[in-house]
Amino acid sequence: MSGCDENPTTSRTVIAPDEKLNVTFYLDHEGKPYYSAKLGEKPLFYKSQLGFELKGAPNLLDDFIATRFDRNQVDQTWTQPWGEQKEIKNHYRELKIELKEQHGLHRKMNIIFRVYNEGFAFRYEFPEQENLKDFEISNEVTGFAFSGDHTAWSIPAYGDNRYEYLYTSHPLSELTDTVCTPLTLETKSGNYISIHEAALVDYASMSLYHSGNNKLRCDLVPWSDGVKVKTSAPRFTPWRTVLVSSNAAGLLNSRMILNLNEPNKLGDVSWIKPTKFLGVWWSLHLGKETWQYSPTHGANTPNVMKYIDFAAKAGIGAVLVEGWNKGWEDWKFSFTEPYPNFDIKKITDYARKKGVQLIGHNETGADVANYEQQLDSAFNFYQRYGVHYVKTGYVGSRVNAKEWHHGQFMVNHYMSVVKEAAKRHIMLDVHEPIIPTGLRRTYPNLMSGEGARGQEYNAWSEDGGNPPEHTTILPFTRLLAGPMDFTPGIFELTLKDKPNNRVNTTLAKQLALYVVIYSPLQMVPDLPENYQGHSAFQFIHDVPVDWEYSEAINGEIGDYVTIIRKDRNSRDWYLGAITDEDPRKIEIPLDFLSKGRKYTAEMYLDGPGANYNNNPGSIEITQKEVNRRTTLRLDLAPGGGAAIRFTPVR
Repeated sequence: MSGCDENPTTSRTVIAPDEKLNVTFYLDHEGKPYYSAKLGEKPLFYKSQLGFELKGAPNLLDDFIATRFDRNQVDQTWTQPWGEQKEIKNHYRELKIELKEQHGLHRKMNIIFRVYNEGFAFRYEFPEQENLKDFEISNEVTGFAFSGDHTAWSIPAYGDNRYEYLYTSHPLSELTDTVCTPLTLETKSGNYISIHEAALVDYASMSLYHSGNNKLRCDLVPWSDGVKVKTSAPRFTPWRTVLVSSNAAGLLNSRMILNLNEPNKLGDVSWIKPTKFLGVWWSLHLGKETWQYSPTHGANTPNVMKYIDFAAKAGIGAVLVEGWNKGWEDWKFSFTEPYPNFDIKKITDYARKKGVQLIGHNETGADVANYEQQLDSAFNFYQRYGVHYVKTGYVGSRVNAKEWHHGQFMVNHYMSVVKEAAKRHIMLDVHEPIIPTGLRRTYPNLMSGEGARGQEYNAWSEDGGNPPEHTTILPFTRLLAGPMDFTPGIFELTLKDKPNNRVNTTLAKQLALYVVIYSPLQMVPDLPENYQGHSAFQFIHDVPVDWEYSEAINGEIGDYVTIIRKDRNSRDWYLGAITDEDPRKIEIPLDFLSKGRKYTAEMYLDGPGANYNNNPGSIEITQKEVNRRTTLRLDLAPGGGAAIRFTPVR
């Protein structure tokens, strides 16, 4: 239904379809726009500001009147070509407010709210108009006035490591850094909130800073000249998203960010294929081989063919090759010139015969000017040799020695790469990215990326690597934004060649991460010799990367989480459960299994005495017949986990 209110006033409320969450928009007596929100009768946000400060022009903060209120309701279901869930329900109620300045330039600005059962979102629209054409935004003053001094899990927004930090938790009142989103909070009343954004296109990404009295305010990542956004009307801003749940696991089950993005713009996407992959990667981080040309250069033809052989034998779909191209000595990269010992024709021909794809690698060293000059030739080069997957990288503290990785300049660059890749049927795994905002719905070749601290920190960081709680925080923070290339699956956990480093999990937890951390491109990162003959490798062989259904069934941020997923291409279900440094007993009702059917549960569990610190490799692999009336009781070791495959009994 849709319609227009004939006699608009300065206040309107839009209520979620289940009528639990409501958001109110209003103008104060000075014509300043605000919003507030409640869950039932409990306030979530008090009076929160809306509007913009402009450079060289009057601000868009006040003196508004509402000239029109439009309402709409949508209840539809759409199909993901790949993803954590095949069928996605998009059900919301919408309120659009048309504002106009009473005096001066009489400029227009619209605000659109969408309220879902699991949260709400809003964005601004600048319609086409005479007195607002080209303009520059110096600040977006969007605020979030929380109802209490809630606990927030955060990482800093500005830093040379580009989101690759360990999360810390603090009361809102103690947030001193500007922090990036998703920012997830536990409220005083026991609810959970996560703030992020959706459909980030031709705009700066949003970070947040504490502005006093339990308030956060939007901080757009600036250009090097200090301007936040350079734009023109007509245009929409990204959505500001607020997930709300009465329990932590509920945050993980929202598809709101995807729903707020436009449908697929690429047409036929049957060429886009999720896959698992091996790679010349972990050996580089262990220091066994090098990226640059040397006697221990990893990306040499015989070595890559060895990986291809293992992938073909193990049923792994692709092989990533880092360090194949000239330029690693001085980081002045060519994207079409292999090192002398890397025969790309021989390798791609060999891979094709073996039924294995090659994944190319374009590290830019944050020299985007150099990359953009070669972008066409780089992707044409890959297309010529039948390479349909590319991992990109942007290691460096500033892009082109001056711009942030997550300002408007790079938002536009990343989008340009996505579009150019799509023209050649190339799928992307983006490292040093913008944290995802759901654009994979619109451009499904944008498959996975980094945007958080991954597995490689266990191999070389000087702070002890990733602590056991790290992967129990990621699902409630970074992973709310979209898929992550975390690279689970290390089997040699004590890293015998690096005595000062280790992987702080049990082996069972490494397997469970394939279910807990979603990515359509999942790496099998360890050295092939560490997998050969190991019975636990069967789970990596079996676990899919494309799902029909996913659900988090329990969890607390930084403590534990359990996720179930159903394979899109079979009747199998999978379960992954992980814990932090504490041992944990959890009970899992199997009521998600089909009625009237028995299943074989193939269970990869922490073995006797398992402990991430001194006995990480202890694993118990067992089978049990179960059905939907069964309740599993799992004992998770310190830093441990459980990975289970449920297969229907024939």
